[in-house]
Amino acid sequence: MFLARVEGSVVSTKKEASMNGRKLLLLRPQLVDEKDPTKFRPGANTIVAVDTLGAGIGELVMFCQGSSARLAVGMKEAPIDAVIIGIVDSVEVLGKQIFNARQ
Repeated sequence: MFLARVEGSVVSTKKEASMNGRKLLLLRPQLVDEKDPTKFRPGANTIVAVDTLGAGIGELVMFCQGSSARLAVGMKEAPIDAVIIGIVDSVEVLGKQIFNARQ
């Protein structure tokens, strides 16, 4: 599992039939900064993930990739590589809270 910030959405009018009706979001992975573990630093890449939870732009989400992504409910037959499996409420690193969705 990984953490990412939702940066946008992806629209595809022509796609594999099993992907019809699925919301696609553009994610930027978030890594704990080695120099200052009280902060995240953005990853260099972006990922397109299927959203099964109703995440929105700007939210911090938990996602998984690869064969694990197809273990999410309703994804067994879908040709996916990444799926959002949680919307993050808070993150604590080394005893300090570095993210809180309510603040």
